[in-house]
Amino acid sequence: MTAKKYFSLFAASISCLVGLGAASQATAQNYPVKPVQVVIPFAPGDTDKMLRPFMDRMGEFLPSPFILNYKPGAGGAVGAGSVASSAPDGYTLVGTSPGSIVVVPLANKDVKYTTESFEPIAALSEGGFMIVGSSKSSITSLKDLIEYSKKNPDKVTYGTSGSMGITHLLAEIFTSEAGVKWTHIPYQGSGPAITALLGGHVELASTAVGPAQAHITAGTLRPLAVFGDNRLKAFPNVPTLKELGYKTSSAALYGILAPKGTPKEIIDIIYGAAQKVVAKYGPQITANLDVLGAEIKVLGPKEYAAFLQEQKALFAQGLKTVK
Repeated sequence: MTAKKYFSLFAASISCLVGLGAASQATAQNYPVKPVQVVIPFAPGDTDKMLRPFMDRMGEFLPSPFILNYKPGAGGAVGAGSVASSAPDGYTLVGTSPGSIVVVPLANKDVKYTTESFEPIAALSEGGFMIVGSSKSSITSLKDLIEYSKKNPDKVTYGTSGSMGITHLLAEIFTSEAGVKWTHIPYQGSGPAITALLGGHVELASTAVGPAQAHITAGTLRPLAVFGDNRLKAFPNVPTLKELGYKTSSAALYGILAPKGTPKEIIDIIYGAAQKVVAKYGPQITANLDVLGAEIKVLGPKEYAAFLQEQKALFAQGLKTVK
């Protein structure tokens, strides 16, 4: 190849790259030109309530609305997997806790995605996970539960948001640590698991706080322990597992993520709009989250990514105790 042809091709390549960069910038400047689908990988009643106060207001600060789209199943793997395989153009996101993004791909090797299949955009709210039982039960404390479980191995049944999801794995890690065995009954979300508990179909639920909140307040459900390091603002009298001498813990941080490869410019646009939503509607969102035992907690893309990696290390270690 002659020097003249080489430099001609080189110049054409540079021109092409500049053109692509300009096109990407133009796309980002116009984003979004159509509604953005936020996939919720669980049934209505938990994750959606943690994110809806933010997502419903995004359209005020961007040209198009953000619409929740429910795709439950397999502990969150169905919905999260559909987003991981979507075009990285900012029009298909996933809204979730660490369960479907971190725990499911660690626990289920058949899942085709990993935590790294996503671009974290923003964490927005923090709730909690807890162990709850029926108020009709004679078990009134975690100590009672452990004693009963040891005397009646495999007789205690508990519901969760799905097999190999975060509420399932937290319960399995805890029972391994406590030296007891429970029988797991999976559902397609914490809401259905709570309904099963209220109906007497299971004796316990390992659940996000939101779906259980109203029933605890009404006195039909009894909270036994919180999985986090700190007591919940909504239930200051409910002890944490850490206080009771156990190590099992996880933060219920809810956020939105995009498929890997989504342009940084689009990630920044979405995060910026979320910040504007919180700045303008913070008090109203706080009121929405209070009834769920949750609160606003915003992390940017880098901080959110670091949190997810910490969760990945935690559950990778915890899974060794289960298996």
